[in-house]
Amino acid sequence: MKVGYLDCYSGVSGDMVLGALLDAGLPLDRLCAELGRLSLAGYTLSARPERRGVIAGTRAIVTVEGGPAERRGLGDILGLIEASALSPSVKERSALIFERLAAAESRVHGVPAGEVHFHEVGAVDAIVDIVGSVVGLELLGVEALFSSPLPSGSGTVSMEHGTIPVPAPATLELMASAGAPVRPTPSPDVGELVTPTGAAIVTTVATFESPTFLLERIGYGVGSRDIASHPNVLPLWLGEREEAERELLLLETNIDDMSAELLGYVMERLFQRGALDVWFTPIQMKKNRPATQLSAIVPRAVRGEVVATMMRETSTMGVRVQPIERHESQREQVTFDSSLGPVVVKLKVLEGVRVGLYPEFEECARLAREHGLPLQAVYRIVVAEAGARLL
Repeated sequence: MKVGYLDCYSGVSGDMVLGALLDAGLPLDRLCAELGRLSLAGYTLSARPERRGVIAGTRAIVTVEGGPAERRGLGDILGLIEASALSPSVKERSALIFERLAAAESRVHGVPAGEVHFHEVGAVDAIVDIVGSVVGLELLGVEALFSSPLPSGSGTVSMEHGTIPVPAPATLELMASAGAPVRPTPSPDVGELVTPTGAAIVTTVATFESPTFLLERIGYGVGSRDIASHPNVLPLWLGEREEAERELLLLETNIDDMSAELLGYVMERLFQRGALDVWFTPIQMKKNRPATQLSAIVPRAVRGEVVATMMRETSTMGVRVQPIERHESQREQVTFDSSLGPVVVKLKVLEGVRVGLYPEFEECARLAREHGLPLQAVYRIVVAEAGARLL
């Protein structure tokens, strides 16, 4: 599994993530071609080598043409992403980042998420930063992204609403909602290190762990400012990791105020986010109220996205997380030529010996329709014939 690790010792911003991806080998022309699938005009994305202190890296620069950037609401941005020709996974992850950012802004300003106008974050350069970062991770084949703790920064920053303390309120909300580890910054005047855009990207698509993996290359995303106390760069470590299949997480939450049809949709979305298994359990809550416990088993690498989906798609106020272990048998998948036609069969293997087989449901359903047979009859035929030849 190819993994990435963001060492956010100097913070993180959208342009620094893009710069780190480009410095790690992402071709600029391929990134621009993918971003061209968005109906977003009036900007140019470029990259150039720069140095901060003793470290050289790549700075990503989005140049916006014309006057002030157009103000956009959440619906405008989601519509832009959905109408694009980007891959489904890029659309989903990009939309989730903006939805979490809107939820943070909503809590800060006390308005519904649908009425949030993103101001600086809704500008063209921020859309390019967020969608470009998701595109870049996909083009580099990064299957799991991890991150170090985030520095708090210090001082104040000037925004459209005026001068505000660092970290910005939306940044703090994003950190808190993801349970992100934060470390204080000793210097009293270092300024903003984690921007709302950077926080939205990292807290949505990254897991805050330090994984063990085989390091292959490093890219440095250069920030726009020179900071006296340290080089203002974002290192991205890329490498290969042998994922331990047994090390998984169990995510659970109790829900007593949602309809069954909505919960069915939640299950579908969780599988899309990378959950390995999802199930519902009827329970009794306080005041003997009937409720549903939603449970999901997930790899650590997708924890952030699955938790965010649970929080966004359900009425829950919190999700419980506990580490679990899983033991798995080996599996083989073969196409077996049965008397009814070809059918895909899964084989269970223990210590090199085939000990069981399971025909694929959709394959058997297809044969049942083709031959006008009961589905259970097709199962019996396939199991008997495949068992005689494959076990």
